[in-house]
Amino acid sequence: MTGTDQHQQTELSLSETVTTRLAESALPEPAKALLREALDSGAADATSSPFPGRVYLDSLTVNGFRGIGPRARLGLSPRPGVNLVVGRNGSGKSSLAEAVEVAFTGTRAHRPGQDATRGGHWSNLHDGNDPAIEVRLAIAGDTGRSTLTRTWTSGEFGSSSATFKRPGHGTVPLAEAGWDTALADHRPFLSYTDLDLMLNGRPSERYDAIATILGMELLSTTTNTLSVREKALAAAAKNVKDALPGLKGALYELEDDDRAVQALVAVDTSGAPDLDALDKLVAGLPPADDSRLAELRVEADVHGPDLAEVGQAVQRLRTALSDVEDLRGTDAESARLRADLLERALAHSDRHPDDDVCPACGTEQALGREWYDRASRQVAELRREAKAAEDARAAVRTGARNLQNLVELPARIPGSLTGPWKAWAACRQITDPAELARSAEEAATVLADACDTVRRHAVRELEERDERWRALVTRLAAWADKARQVERDKPLLGYLRKALSWLKALSTELREQRMERFTGATQGIWERLRQESNVDLTAVSLKGSERANVRKLVMAASVDGRDAPALDVMSQGELHSLALSLFLPRAATADSPFGFLVIDDPVQSMDPTKVHGLAQVLHEMGRHRQIVVFTHDTRLQKAFTDQELPVTVFQVTRSEKSRVKIERVADPVAQAVADARAIASTPGLAPETYSHVLPGLCRIALENAFLEAAWIRHHRAGGSEHDLQDAIDGAERFRKVAAFALFGDVGRESDVESEVRRLYGSQAYSLIQKCQQGAHPDGAAIYDPHRFVSDVEDLAKKVRKPEVTA
Repeated sequence: MTGTDQHQQTELSLSETVTTRLAESALPEPAKALLREALDSGAADATSSPFPGRVYLDSLTVNGFRGIGPRARLGLSPRPGVNLVVGRNGSGKSSLAEAVEVAFTGTRAHRPGQDATRGGHWSNLHDGNDPAIEVRLAIAGDTGRSTLTRTWTSGEFGSSSATFKRPGHGTVPLAEAGWDTALADHRPFLSYTDLDLMLNGRPSERYDAIATILGMELLSTTTNTLSVREKALAAAAKNVKDALPGLKGALYELEDDDRAVQALVAVDTSGAPDLDALDKLVAGLPPADDSRLAELRVEADVHGPDLAEVGQAVQRLRTALSDVEDLRGTDAESARLRADLLERALAHSDRHPDDDVCPACGTEQALGREWYDRASRQVAELRREAKAAEDARAAVRTGARNLQNLVELPARIPGSLTGPWKAWAACRQITDPAELARSAEEAATVLADACDTVRRHAVRELEERDERWRALVTRLAAWADKARQVERDKPLLGYLRKALSWLKALSTELREQRMERFTGATQGIWERLRQESNVDLTAVSLKGSERANVRKLVMAASVDGRDAPALDVMSQGELHSLALSLFLPRAATADSPFGFLVIDDPVQSMDPTKVHGLAQVLHEMGRHRQIVVFTHDTRLQKAFTDQELPVTVFQVTRSEKSRVKIERVADPVAQAVADARAIASTPGLAPETYSHVLPGLCRIALENAFLEAAWIRHHRAGGSEHDLQDAIDGAERFRKVAAFALFGDVGRESDVESEVRRLYGSQAYSLIQKCQQGAHPDGAAIYDPHRFVSDVEDLAKKVRKPEVTA
């Protein structure tokens, strides 16, 4: 089992792991209860995938985008496997690769020195149609295909919008598909530029790119939930403590007052303040000697309208009124007035259906059916012409409403401000927008000035009154209330801190475990890619934490046994190989909803031995992911061929006026059949070639055909991906994969023979047996190689038909 596979299995049990460890811990029960509550909340808040299974690419259709003019379509098999899209530079293949990313994100991310939302020269100059990108998707569990469509409303790259249509769910904006977080954490697109930026970006960005995929969201959310509560309680305790010296100082200034002395003794009690004594002092506070004191306090706290906010609202309303005035007498305004007039005539006709006399001019037989229909059509046309006038009037209504919404009344209005506030409140009743703008501006200015004057006078008068003791006792009462709450919360604060300390230790432990598995996967890929390099990748680790200002991804290496930082000692080709080693495990984690990876130009700067290693890595990942690689470098295709690794190859060519053509030139089934047919057509070969090699190639063809059918069934039925991957990984995978393809159940291996005979005829299973016998020491007896290959090819075509596994 690979490090990535282990990581995926462990991710699934994070909640259970935490629950078990919590039950075994020595924490006090109240701390455990706090943790359980926060964990439950975190699990409820966690964003789960809106889809029952992974998403695969079925096809990509592009027109008018970058190097692609008229409509070009790339059809894919929506299942795991490696696809190479090859073509010379300028053929349009990179435009196809970029189109997939743009379809999902609306941006051309990670383009140096360029705003990702602008796109530069992005539309095709040869195509007169509006640019459009359509991606058809296969989602496990759905019976049909989903469609992601991105179109543009103008020549600006940032003017695009995208919709997502899923069978049985209708069409919605792409944002409602729920992929935003996944696209950030498990970005399934990698360009040549990204390879540079993955290693040349800021240390914190490299840290975040890896930290987000360790599957620790539940613990992060739980920690945040508890931290918010702990910080709030700690801040309240600190505020009470920080306020005490000032409060004591104010009491010392009144030490000639016996009440102040008693208060000092109460707040200065060893251990905790005597809150009961403070309550008695506060309760003994004499009532205010007159209502003027209460009025002064209201006046001292009064605030009028925000003149800046009111001024902006008035200006917006006046601008809208100006727009209406500009349209007055125009065609749009005339159309509106005529539409109003015709609508009143139609309403009159509706009220008096038997009266055909025009109420305006008295003409008889003027309001018949023909007039009614014509007038209705005219109203519709005039309304369209009048939209500008209607929009302007709507802006006036909105501006008036927004301005009136600023008119708010306080709970208490000082008597001295009744008049100005009444004038301000009256603005809510003004229906004329122009009068509203004038009156509101005037009333707000008058009220704000009046409030400012009243407030200054009230503050001055309060200061002049003998309120020292009264204000001090009020302050003392407020402090006592806060101190009482702090005392009540002390046990809770202690339990929260214990819970956070335990959670931090557990998070560190689990993060290190998961990082170790991620490092193992990265090092495994690097070993395949490094080939003859003398640089060993010895460690990949995270330094700091998600909330630390200084955090980075540390990659240690050794050159001929001597330690060195990886980024300092690697060549450009080695750096690209390292970037791939980091990207691939990140994009292929278990919680990614994407079953595909799109990689553009990964071969540049690689020497031939590394290209062969890359083919091995892609082949390994292609067992569980749909890999789509765009490249102009023929070495990668040759590396697959030389190592006899299955791959589907598409050729991209570009002719005049950006006409891009995409043709499938090889797929695993067709390639195996072609190789078998070449053997059958070659005379004089050794006997074991016909008895072992030929049936072995035919077995590969049938195995891949059944694998394709199995993935079709898996996507339609939403079956167990674990069972299918177990069948693929098994040593005797042929019968398991066939069982999955035919029944959706790897356990029904014993029923494969009867089902094959039922579906494809009695000779079909004999063909399968001969293909399997090729792997045995005695081999298979093939009397007519040409006929044998043709029969296998026919059977493979039948197996690949979708209706077989419907």
